[in-house]
Amino acid sequence: MKKNRVMLAVDEYRESKASLEKAAKTAGVSIPEIMEILKKNGVEANVEFEDYLKSLKNLRKTW
Repeated sequence: MKKNRVMLAVDEYRESKASLEKAAKTAGVSIPEIMEILKKNGVEANVEFEDYLKSLKNLRKTW
């Protein structure tokens, strides 16, 4: 069942119907995990992983 959710998330992201966050939620995984799943399925994320980590670090400083 989870495999179907993951493939749905990949397809929606590929077709620009879902953001990275929405794709991760659909798949039931974290954003870093969905980025890796997208990569394995030949779909490039619109965000580099390093940029994501930098944003996360800045967000943690704000909170």
